[in-house]
Amino acid sequence: MSEYIHKSHNVSVLMYHYVCPAKYRRVIFDCDIEETLVETCREISKRHEINFIEIGTDEEHVHFLVQSVPSLSPGKVIQVIKSITAREIFRLHPKVKEKLWGGNLWSAGYFVGTVGQYSNESQIKNYVKEQGKNYTQKYRGQISIFE
Repeated sequence: MSEYIHKSHNVSVLMYHYVCPAKYRRVIFDCDIEETLVETCREISKRHEINFIEIGTDEEHVHFLVQSVPSLSPGKVIQVIKSITAREIFRLHPKVKEKLWGGNLWSAGYFVGTVGQYSNESQIKNYVKEQGKNYTQKYRGQISIFE
């Protein structure tokens, strides 16, 4: 479960859902490699401010539900995860490197989405709307700063 992370100047609950495909969408995640992946992620949690809430695999891609701190961007979080897990899987399972002749475990791309702990977009809109006696919508949509 996620939990509040207390730092000296902030309290946060930031969760991200990542989907990372293997390079060339190769089927590489068997039981042994999954075990290495999970153990490596446990070690990442000990050394970095990245907490793995859930990890799921589907032969050629992995889903990570991760909690982190505001000082780490979503891009930095996945960079740490992908680089360390790739190094450990290649070290412990050299056969995987033969399947992926380019030297990369992960494809360059990934999916990331934010995850709300207790709410979704409509709940937050209603919460904001109910704050104060005379709610007036001040902004809707996206502001273009390049006009």
